[in-house]
Amino acid sequence: MSLPSENRSQGVRQFAAFAAVYLIWGSTFLAIRYAIESVPPLMMAGTRFLLAGGFLYLWSRSRGAPAASPREWKSALLLGSLLFLLGNGVVAWAEQRISSGLTALLLTTIPLWMTLLVKIRGGSQVRLSIRVPIGLALGCLGVILLVGPRELAGEKRLDVVGAAALLGASISWAIGSLYQRHAPLPRSPLQSAGMQMLTGGGLLFAASLATGEWTRLHLAEVSSRSVLSIFYLSVFGSVIAFTAYLWLLRNVSASRVAVALILVPQGARWPRLKPLPPAPKPTRAAPSGTD
Repeated sequence: MSLPSENRSQGVRQFAAFAAVYLIWGSTFLAIRYAIESVPPLMMAGTRFLLAGGFLYLWSRSRGAPAASPREWKSALLLGSLLFLLGNGVVAWAEQRISSGLTALLLTTIPLWMTLLVKIRGGSQVRLSIRVPIGLALGCLGVILLVGPRELAGEKRLDVVGAAALLGASISWAIGSLYQRHAPLPRSPLQSAGMQMLTGGGLLFAASLATGEWTRLHLAEVSSRSVLSIFYLSVFGSVIAFTAYLWLLRNVSASRVAVALILVPQGARWPRLKPLPPAPKPTRAAPSGTD
């Protein structure tokens, strides 16, 4: 009698996790766009992940999770670089050059890379259901139709550097996601997520320093919209949605996660009907007599 109840409970968890990834991560395109209006992108991403990672790690330790081993910290560092420095950090940087519509489309290649890597790694032993390529193809088509060809380019010429950076970020995220499934990490998903975000946030801050972003930050000019967006990204995008994503990677097949990921850019449509143009780079505002 307990088996049906357990299956229902597992189904509810999967539904909630998929919903969190779809709805919350879909809204982060808009939040990132607002956050980098007055905060440099790498610094913004580093702040977001250090806040979220610090909270999750301390919370898990307070709940009795044991201290992580050096081997587990090494895995977390590798994942922090793949997912956050080369993944989210590059996306935040590219949104200064690429419209949110084109960003959404290019990030739909993540599940394509994941599926390809699974097939390469497994060889002839891995047989993908016909539903997987059909789902991926329909998802890509859906993004194109929802965004629209004119809005994909943000009514500007394609920025090749920004587009190439987003494709690289997609590949990095796909590699990190697959490595995540078998990496030596703590059993606690909260502790694991916190460690990855702490290492990733530290790497992002180091990159921010190396690229001179600190010279472009003017605290008096940081907008309240940017602050609220960073808070939203930290709590909802990182603490809630990323933890749900890690749970899915450990409890659901990679092909199902890949198909679900292709829906995330379509979720970007619900906070705002039209894709946003590239964000302006943070600059020092000129004196003005009006508010």
